[in-house]
Amino acid sequence: MIFLLALGLGVWKYRQMVTSDDHLAHPYVDIAHRSALLYAFATLLVAVFVELSAWPTWVDATAAAVLVFFFLVAIVSYIVHGALRDTTNQFERPDRGMHVAMVVLIAGEMGGFAVLLAGFVAGQLF
Repeated sequence: MIFLLALGLGVWKYRQMVTSDDHLAHPYVDIAHRSALLYAFATLLVAVFVELSAWPTWVDATAAAVLVFFFLVAIVSYIVHGALRDTTNQFERPDRGMHVAMVVLIAGEMGGFAVLLAGFVAGQLF
């Protein structure tokens, strides 16, 4: 589904490129498109680690869900900035909420993958 979203975002990006004077899409439309493509393939990598993990299914599913949730949150935030055209750099004037959100995102993505990586290692060793 993330890959399909990426393809749709590519259409939006193309439309903006065709209709703009400088033939560029809004930076956050471009970022949304590219990040969705990258996150689609990152999700496939996550699936492999889930498959090869030694942890119970609920642990792997929870870790993967956390990762995919934050992948989607990032993409949606880029889509919103692209649609609103409210900024070309969301970190230009960050507030406390932005810093908290980034810390939670970092912890969720790195923590979720650490769980899957540990499960993979356990599955290979034992």
